Amino acid sequence: MLESYVFAEILKSYWHNGESPNIYFYRDTDQKEIDFVLEKNMTLYPVEVKKTANPNPGDCKSFKNLSVFGKKTGTGAVVCLYGKTVSIDKNIISVPAWEIG
Repeated sequence: MLESYVFAEILKSYWHNGESPNIYFYRDTDQKEIDFVLEKNMTLYPVEVKKTANPNPGDCKSFKNLSVFGKKTGTGAVVCLYGKTVSIDKNIISVPAWEIG
């Protein structure tokens, strides 16, 4: 249910700015998944949705798999229940779910 909310808010954000989103789901042959991959200007932005208040870099281990597409990978995000936006790794931030709406 949280993933559906996040997807709707991302989609709504694009539409309100008059843009058509390039939003994808990623799963490889090893069943590693990324909930949403947003593409803009030939850059991929991975987004993982977690129902946790304790995000960590392990939540994003599949982000590195996007290199197979030969495109730049931008800052990734973990949308979660943590109380504020913080950096959890060099190129990954956690974002509270209620801040994306």
